[in-house]
Amino acid sequence: MLRAGARAISAYGFTATGALARPVPELPTGTDWSYEVKLDGHRMIMWRTDAGVRLQARSGRDVTAAWGDLALAGHRFPAGTVLDGEAVITTEDGRISFEAAQARAASSPTRAHRLAAQRPAHYIAFDALQLPSGDTRARPYSERRAALLSLLAELPANTPIQAVSATTDRDTALTWYTTLHNQGVEGIVAKRTTSPYRAGRTGGWQKIRHAETVDADVIGYTGPKTRPRALAVRLPNGRTALTQTLSAPLAAQIAQVLVAAGPTEHGRTDTSETYTRIPVGLAVVEVLAGTTRHAVVTPVRLR
Repeated sequence: MLRAGARAISAYGFTATGALARPVPELPTGTDWSYEVKLDGHRMIMWRTDAGVRLQARSGRDVTAAWGDLALAGHRFPAGTVLDGEAVITTEDGRISFEAAQARAASSPTRAHRLAAQRPAHYIAFDALQLPSGDTRARPYSERRAALLSLLAELPANTPIQAVSATTDRDTALTWYTTLHNQGVEGIVAKRTTSPYRAGRTGGWQKIRHAETVDADVIGYTGPKTRPRALAVRLPNGRTALTQTLSAPLAAQIAQVLVAAGPTEHGRTDTSETYTRIPVGLAVVEVLAGTTRHAVVTPVRLR
């Protein structure tokens, strides 16, 4: 089931699900791979239409109001441009702060505007899905990367929209992985240079991360929908469980999805814990992979 924002994407010929990287224990080798840094931010699609700019989270939610500074910068692109990337916020010492990005994402438009003035965001683009000339998703990654760099070269030097750092040298990528973790680089994504952009996980995109997590479907919640205490999730192994108590920013962010969930009913997890059910497909939450074998599930972020 797609939310209203996701249906809007379908009208443009896209789906709400972006291309995802498959977790692997080590980076692939070979001359047909390119390696990108994986930043600890909020992934989103940037749409430049005739009417303006819209930003959409991976879940299908419209998040333009929370990231107005990036939407404003996106007006410099020609209509018909669609990019995939990561919204990040850095601290005074230059470290990428997921906590700051999470606080922005959960803010009201007024508070988001105030936070943007205090700590502006950057949009780190890693793929061009569409250009004014047409859909580029079927083209090889190497061509999409070149098109993205050409597009961004037309922007002013002080723009908050930049291309993700990438290299075709595996040793350089491993150096980034081992030395930049404290700066907010959470891993490396390897992309086969011949790969198209396809929704879901494919072998053409692979990733290694310092703290591996998995995505779990949100199937319900406990507490009021405006202030949920925990989430009921279905893990990749099929198990259903309640998460640990949500942090205040994450609860506020998820509440936006729950409020739009419509009529509800009760459900039970595999361990008979009760929760309020929501339709599958409304939200995906990232949880620590190391906890999914046990009773405790730690939510990290809304995807």
